[in-house]
Amino acid sequence: MTTIVNSPAPTNESGGSSFLIGIIIFIGFVLILLYYGLPVIKNMSVQTPQVNIPNKIDVNVKQTK
Repeated sequence: MTTIVNSPAPTNESGGSSFLIGIIIFIGFVLILLYYGLPVIKNMSVQTPQVNIPNKIDVNVKQTK
């Protein structure tokens, strides 16, 4: 003889709104990562040149005729 189990349908259907909130949080996280992360990565690859400036510069130029 076959036994049939009838389970009642779930009454709580809040999965749709939780999924939507999760997607919005994920998009916000990605936007913040792009906004702050890309400039940091861009600045890491650029190296500033090292310039040595002397303490004293002689600006008196003597020219011979």
